Amino acid sequence: MSRVLAAVAWPYANGPRHLGHVAGFGVPSDVYCRYMRLRGHEVLMVSGSDEHGTPILVQADAAGMSAQEFVDVQHRGICEDLAALGLSYDLFTRTTTANHHEVVRQMFTAVHANGYFVEQTQLGAISPSTGRTLPDRYIEGTCPLCGATDARGDQCDSCGNQLDPADLVDPRSKINGETPEFVETNHFLLDLPALAEALSEWLDGREASGAWRPNVIAFSRNILSEIRPRAMTRDIDWGIKVPLPDWEDAPKRLYVWFDAVIGYLSASIEWARRSGDPEAWRRWWNDPETISSYFMGKDNIVFHSQIWPAELLAHNGQGSKGGEVGPYGELVLPTTVVSSEFMTLEGRQFSTSRGHVILVREVLERQQADAIRYYLSAVAPETSDADFSWEEFARRTNGELVAGWGNLVNRTASMIAKSFGEVPAPGELQEVDTALLEQVRGGFETVGGLLERFRNRQALAEAMRLVGEANAYISTTEPFKLKGEDQRERLATVLWTCAQAVTDLNTLLSPFLPNAANDVERALGGELLVAPMPRVEEVTDLDDGRPYPVITGDYAADVSWAPREVVVGAPVAKPTPIFRKLDDEAIARERSLTTAGGDTE
Repeated sequence: MSRVLAAVAWPYANGPRHLGHVAGFGVPSDVYCRYMRLRGHEVLMVSGSDEHGTPILVQADAAGMSAQEFVDVQHRGICEDLAALGLSYDLFTRTTTANHHEVVRQMFTAVHANGYFVEQTQLGAISPSTGRTLPDRYIEGTCPLCGATDARGDQCDSCGNQLDPADLVDPRSKINGETPEFVETNHFLLDLPALAEALSEWLDGREASGAWRPNVIAFSRNILSEIRPRAMTRDIDWGIKVPLPDWEDAPKRLYVWFDAVIGYLSASIEWARRSGDPEAWRRWWNDPETISSYFMGKDNIVFHSQIWPAELLAHNGQGSKGGEVGPYGELVLPTTVVSSEFMTLEGRQFSTSRGHVILVREVLERQQADAIRYYLSAVAPETSDADFSWEEFARRTNGELVAGWGNLVNRTASMIAKSFGEVPAPGELQEVDTALLEQVRGGFETVGGLLERFRNRQALAEAMRLVGEANAYISTTEPFKLKGEDQRERLATVLWTCAQAVTDLNTLLSPFLPNAANDVERALGGELLVAPMPRVEEVTDLDDGRPYPVITGDYAADVSWAPREVVVGAPVAKPTPIFRKLDDEAIARERSLTTAGGDTE
């Protein structure tokens, strides 16, 4: 078995998460990790709140709070939301920890010592009304290369080219619409051209593996063809100081995107320190056999297929300038960058400011977490944009979760409870019985193979197809008609077959439906923990003692990714429905709460 690092995108701590966010990074990564743990792999799933940068200062000012006070509130809310959705992080932390600051400073020092930072005078964008630096992504304008009118100051999504804010035609601030001023300022730039050959060789290997989604490889190749040095410092007073004597007291900080991606490493180190074995992180980061999978939305591909690999190569001294391996040893590069496309809401982009949004916290007060997880997986924006529709959500919840899987579980448990009160022992199996069991057992290979290749949508569809086969089996065998004493053995065999199928289907569906998985186990009299759940835990900073919450958990399940025998004699009582059906009134209410108009935020 392998060690698996699941590096999950760091949510920006400028507000609560909405379903468009978690559809891209949250649910897909959790489904993958739950599956890989069931397969017996040693999984480390890490992430945290990304808390630096100008947008935090802007929103903190608007809220009448300091930046630290603002991110304290946002981080706690994000932790609670993601844990409520069932995302099984080994550690979900934050970028304002002393541990993270130290790891980032060490990384900068190593990259600088190896010669992969160059100091240059650049044109920096300044807000005329506040005097603050405007982050690249908060400047929009017309792309000078393809003419797209919604290009950002760091890249154009239409043509995929890397940009600088000063390149844009008619630039404007996303914060207030004003035209930025451009002033000369000194910055450190990551010398990407000196790392281009090594990056290209790495991408060659990733493309040959066939594991990457075609859209990610194509985008990564495109940005590599236009590679140039990129600024890694900013004129700002909120963030991580540049660890050089002449820069420590300057009003400059490391670029939030330089520090945020290092969070994957720093979170792993924090996890190890909290585990009692401070060096445990090296098992994932210094072992070339590690499977490292990075999950994010498509707007962050550049930082995970170019910037972060370049930082790792520079730390390792593996660019054209050579160099020494840095303080963290030779760090492994990403095995896979799993990027999702965007999700819209009722045909329009999510917008928090315009009320066209589904906030995770609010929707979980009204809808079951597993129903949300199911829908986001069923329509996942894996290779193309997808839309969240309340009508489609209701159709899939009622028609698939309730009438399909929920009905199978309920019918099986009800018939067993009524006829036997416990899981019966089977008699001789007939061909119709073995045919169903063989199909379901085959799902461990087919569904598992799809999950391993990040095809969650197809994997869920295949698991639900098998649910359909089990429901069809009940219609064919008609156990409700087997009422005579001379038919009791056959009734026991059919109901045992149903219970066995449900038990194995429950394992197949557990990565998608962890809450329900434990309920289904109990419905058939089982006592095993099928899907361990995360918890929010209050901790103190390992270095400066400040308190903050994290997401963590013990995710050792009592089952594995394999068929297991249902327990004959396990008591089965009359069940209660596991999934809630949605009526027209409930959906109308949801639509009224989440429908407006506007742009993504």
